[in-house]
Amino acid sequence: MHVKIDTKEKFHVITIQEPGLYANMTEELIQSLEALTQKDVKNIVLRCIEINEIELKPAEAILTLQQRAYENNRSFVICELNPEVETFLEKEGVLELMNVTPTVSEAGDIVQMEEIEREMFGEG
Repeated sequence: MHVKIDTKEKFHVITIQEPGLYANMTEELIQSLEALTQKDVKNIVLRCIEINEIELKPAEAILTLQQRAYENNRSFVICELNPEVETFLEKEGVLELMNVTPTVSEAGDIVQMEEIEREMFGEG
């Protein structure tokens, strides 16, 4: 799986450079994203602009990774979903469970806000 990683102060922007995410890519996707959270920067912004097609299994894996991140006081925001992917995720009932923003900038803002909240409430 090809990804581009742009490290910011508080988060990694991970751009998946694949036209589609299919069931047979799920394990590699999980391993790639989990490995990045083991470094100093634990928050992830998953940029999906290049993905035009997604199957349910990798979508559910992304949702699970996102939920696990929040359980471990980390942020995980998905951004720049293509309309076809967004429609599929909505139809499958997955989109409403995800933390999704239209842009990387907005995703970064959410990460920053969540970091402040964790600091204020002593969770980080």
